[in-house]
Amino acid sequence: MANTALLALTTEANLQLAEQLASTLVEQQLAACVALKPVTSIYRWQGQIERGEEVQILIKSHPARAAALEKAVRELHSYSTPQWLTWPAEAGEAYAAWLSECCAIS
Repeated sequence: MANTALLALTTEANLQLAEQLASTLVEQQLAACVALKPVTSIYRWQGQIERGEEVQILIKSHPARAAALEKAVRELHSYSTPQWLTWPAEAGEAYAAWLSECCAIS
């Protein structure tokens, strides 16, 4: 369990909002790294099929930060119902140590 990472996935409406969210999460030590990628999303919303350009946000964090990370994303996100998917991942020893350091885990 010592070499476990937490991956979380969400999207934001545009690059500016995604960068704001990413920067805040890293500054607050809730994430070690956040990757941003433009995507086209097709989804059902309020009974209609929608299509939109978004920015996919992949958050790399320490499992001990899971609850605080989710709380921050829900508070800071521009969507009323943000995508929030998480899963554990095995990390290499050096990467896991870096995650712990960046997320202030002792």
